[in-house]
Amino acid sequence: MAKVAVLGAGSWGTAIAFVLANNGHDTVIWARREEQVAEINEQHTNTRYLKDAKLPHNLRATSHLEEAIQQADAVILAVPTKAMRAMLADLNECVTTPMKWIHVSKGIEPDTLLRVSEVIEDVLRPELIESIVALSGPSHAEEVVEKKPTTVAVASHSLEAAQYAQDLFMNEAFRVYTNDDIVGVEIGGSLKNVIALAAGITDGMEQGDNAKAALITRGLAEITRLGVKMGANPLTFSGLAGLGDLIVTCTSVHSRNWKTGYALGRGQTLEEIEREMGMVIEGVRTAKATYQLAKLHDVSMPITEVLHAILFEGITLDKGVQSLMGRMKKQEVTDIFDDMF
Repeated sequence: MAKVAVLGAGSWGTAIAFVLANNGHDTVIWARREEQVAEINEQHTNTRYLKDAKLPHNLRATSHLEEAIQQADAVILAVPTKAMRAMLADLNECVTTPMKWIHVSKGIEPDTLLRVSEVIEDVLRPELIESIVALSGPSHAEEVVEKKPTTVAVASHSLEAAQYAQDLFMNEAFRVYTNDDIVGVEIGGSLKNVIALAAGITDGMEQGDNAKAALITRGLAEITRLGVKMGANPLTFSGLAGLGDLIVTCTSVHSRNWKTGYALGRGQTLEEIEREMGMVIEGVRTAKATYQLAKLHDVSMPITEVLHAILFEGITLDKGVQSLMGRMKKQEVTDIFDDMF
């Protein structure tokens, strides 16, 4: 059994630690707040993020980063992408040996436009990186801790590293596939949050099932166009980290990004939603980065462009819908593959 450090005790970090501890691994989860650490260690719960979950008794928590990573075989990075760079900078100061890094975060860093694996390479000293793996797929934390069937993909440039992660996580309720396309897995996992925001807006505005199905389908085309332009395998976007994650994030009440879009569609402001939710909404930050990437790579992404205009440029929801429905006539298959190759 491995010794694993999970850095980040939000809903997804807690669910990942739940899987690892249940698999018998020596698992330590790092949390910033002392009261959260005490609750996990003494009550075996994390009610702020997963109110009904009972955590394994062999899962330990600490607020000391050095203690969490001491003699770890692998480190799971489960902080929001907004906090990733600062977390890695802290790790640069306390890690002394090469590590297996597995990240479970889904987002693109605005302005630098780096994927999470690229942020890891950008911040950590090269001698501290044994391997980097990305884990992604349709996997709401609330269902993972209920041991409902969940299937994800782990991707790395190294097949050996991906297989290590597969062995680490795999059990009868948590199935894991390997993939050698880390670019596609990270792009799919990140950009589905952008489309989920738009899907939530569609539901909030009561546009109907027809509109939502079309938006998800055309959203997948946008994700694929950009991903392939960035070097991804187009088949990845038909898999778990692409279509699978897109479906669950656009349709589930567990999805923070869908909930945010729905509230926007019902007339709330983004500031009100963020204040009420009290958790990071990855899709908002990623929408800005995706818009920048589309411009950089000269890829047509009309849904992303309209969402960016709604979030950051002040256009109304009605005007956004009108701009999408009023686009020039297109031939579907040709349009899906426009700019792709």
